[in-house]
Amino acid sequence: MDTVEELNATYFYAGKANLNAAELLFMIFCENAATQFGIGADDFGAVVAIVSGRNNLGTRGKFANATKGTSYASKAARAVFRKTKFPFGISLPTWLGGYTPWTARRVMVRNIAPFVGRTIPLIGVIILASDISQITCRTIRDYNLIARSSDKLW
Repeated sequence: MDTVEELNATYFYAGKANLNAAELLFMIFCENAATQFGIGADDFGAVVAIVSGRNNLGTRGKFANATKGTSYASKAARAVFRKTKFPFGISLPTWLGGYTPWTARRVMVRNIAPFVGRTIPLIGVIILASDISQITCRTIRDYNLIARSSDKLW
């Protein structure tokens, strides 16, 4: 954190004067986001995992209700695992149809390749969600340490 002062019911933070409470919160949020998203390999990996899951590659014919296209993650997983199945006839859940819970639907699969190809983007989303929650918690903590009692959150 940078130097903090309170002057005439406004704040001084990170070299900026006359900040109101909302501007102070935004400055602290930006500082925490920059710290969190430094040059971390896990953040880069999360973005790569999400982008690799986009189904923007063309495929041969599919059934009428199937999701159009395929992803790089799915194509790579199928190249590695081919038609290998899980042992003992186990089926595991995968998610199809989007990155939001409202557009995704669960599908059970027995082959390893579609499971891996569909799970990689989900792991990327989980990593980024973790980053966002860590940034938010640190921001609220830092802001509440600085702000007047009437400006504090929670």
